[in-house]
Amino acid sequence: MRKRSLTAATALAVLCGSMALGATPAVADSSQILPVKSVGDIVADGFHQRVFISDPANGKIVVTDFSGKVVKQLTSLTGVTDLELSADSNTLYAAVPGRGAIVVIAAASATEVTRILMPSPSIRPKYLAETRGKLWFGYDFQQGTGEIGVVDLLDGHYPVGFRQDTSGTWGSAPMLDAAEGTLVAGTPVQSPTELSTYDASSGTLVRTAHATVEGGNTRDLAVTPDGKDVVVASASPYYQAVYKTADLTADGNYPVNAYPNAVDIAPDGSVAAGIDGAYEPDVYVFKPGSHSTVREYDFPSSSADGNADRLAAAGLAWAPDASRLFAVSSNSDGVYRVRVLDTPTKAATTVTVDAPASAARAKKLTVKGKVASKTAVRAGTRLTVTRTDLDSPKGRTLPAATLRADGTFSFTDTPPAGGKVRYTVTFAGDAEHAAGSGSDSVAVSRARPKLTIDNNRKVYTYGKDVTFTAHLGATYKNRTVEIWADPFGGDKPGKRVKAGKVNSHGDLSVTLDLRRDTKVTAKFAGDSRYTSASASATVGTQVSVSTSVSGHYRAKSVWGHTYYFFHKAKDPLVTTKMTYYPNRAQKFEFEVYYQGRWYPGDPAYFKLGSDGVSKVRINGDHGQDVGWRFRVRSSYIDGSSGDSVNSTTHGAWKYFTFTG
Repeated sequence: MRKRSLTAATALAVLCGSMALGATPAVADSSQILPVKSVGDIVADGFHQRVFISDPANGKIVVTDFSGKVVKQLTSLTGVTDLELSADSNTLYAAVPGRGAIVVIAAASATEVTRILMPSPSIRPKYLAETRGKLWFGYDFQQGTGEIGVVDLLDGHYPVGFRQDTSGTWGSAPMLDAAEGTLVAGTPVQSPTELSTYDASSGTLVRTAHATVEGGNTRDLAVTPDGKDVVVASASPYYQAVYKTADLTADGNYPVNAYPNAVDIAPDGSVAAGIDGAYEPDVYVFKPGSHSTVREYDFPSSSADGNADRLAAAGLAWAPDASRLFAVSSNSDGVYRVRVLDTPTKAATTVTVDAPASAARAKKLTVKGKVASKTAVRAGTRLTVTRTDLDSPKGRTLPAATLRADGTFSFTDTPPAGGKVRYTVTFAGDAEHAAGSGSDSVAVSRARPKLTIDNNRKVYTYGKDVTFTAHLGATYKNRTVEIWADPFGGDKPGKRVKAGKVNSHGDLSVTLDLRRDTKVTAKFAGDSRYTSASASATVGTQVSVSTSVSGHYRAKSVWGHTYYFFHKAKDPLVTTKMTYYPNRAQKFEFEVYYQGRWYPGDPAYFKLGSDGVSKVRINGDHGQDVGWRFRVRSSYIDGSSGDSVNSTTHGAWKYFTFTG
């Protein structure tokens, strides 16, 4: 229960002072400089087009877009090391040993959701790996002791289990990676290197192999997408060693140079292997199944002394579609950069396509292009041409284009459908050249339909049933409209509430029970003669709020209102019931009546309990308050009451006074 002190003297002090009201606020290849002092890990989120980079020295995670531009920083993450993105790209997990926690972050907004706290500060999670609904973590337990723990991600309470490997193998937290129910653990920065593999498919670890392998000073490891191999980046030997996860026997290697320090494997099996080298290429890219590089990257110098930039340990991450490779480098001035390496597996061949920017439907157009490579592709090579449009969403194969001696090609086509028409030209590859493709789009003319939805900017009471009507004008074949409702608040994503053909008047209606501010959107997908369209209406929804007063000895209608009478020795108790939302607070206001006017005191915000109830006891020396008239009110203030999911709603004033 919260307390609020109130006396006439207090109220009049505000009146005679500043009269300010206090409010509590609710709770081609490129590079970009990073605001970091170190790098623990890097993860690429292809769905949200974000890259997450941990900085243990600063205790933060830096978030960039796919061009490397910093868009956000998450702080207060002492010693944050390993990062793990969930399979559905919704959640990022961060190991924060300095806080004895695994931090759960919403990937879309890059906002911390919760922390999975360890029961003891001696448990310090450092490395993470997710597979089949379980988050495995390597942690330091005591001096010279490392263990493996697990979090059940399918249970919303995130139950944690410890000592999942009872072998006593690890002298410190083991680094981890996993795929297809196979977990691999390795000793970081130790010589010689030790590896263990486990069957984690059942949710319980079963060790399948353990070995001391070639080399030492391991900086990174990665399990292949099929779970059959693990690639190890150790400072020695001067290649990335590959071991079978079944028994940890050698299974080849990826030749690089001195000193290997990073490895990442794309979902398609492409391998990026990196080294901490000053004079050699820094990153080596291998196509799936190949142990010969398709491309090598040697970072230029960005420092004043001219020394080349060097790859950070564990500083490589593939975009899930392998269209980009992200690398973190540092220079001798201590400046870090994220490098965006485009199309790393298509270095041998590029296909450019040049289509007209716009064209008329059913009229002939010409598309041109060129195939380029370090060595010329043979003249006469046939290129596959595919047209994708609204009539052929899965693509339609057109007559092949033929490559000329100078590497150029051209073809003509008559697009039957309007809208965005994409032409894709594909070179299948040969013994000397990697496959490649390119595409370009033509905006083919279409008409724009009329689409509207009503009720925009209206405000409704809590729980009101409101009918929304979408109206669609003339179209060609498609008469289907979807209506989507998106209540405010990240916990309730937008969803389709109705879809169907409009009636003979072009209307489609839906009735919604409004509990929050809501954006209602009508969507028309378009057809081959009319463009897609959408129309939105945003409506406000108030909260449900009631206020009651207790502790009085009498209630009486006087001075135009119902007044509650209190003995001066009794503290009024004001109980507010309000629609609950996490971290929501009610704005508590009080005013004193003086010479024909109500004057405000200093308002305050009080949090609601999980039942939506907030109780405020008004204490003080009420002997000074005898004969004064007071009133109090509880309100929800959009943006100041802890959230912005409803519209501002004021409760009713409650009036009271004190007697001797």
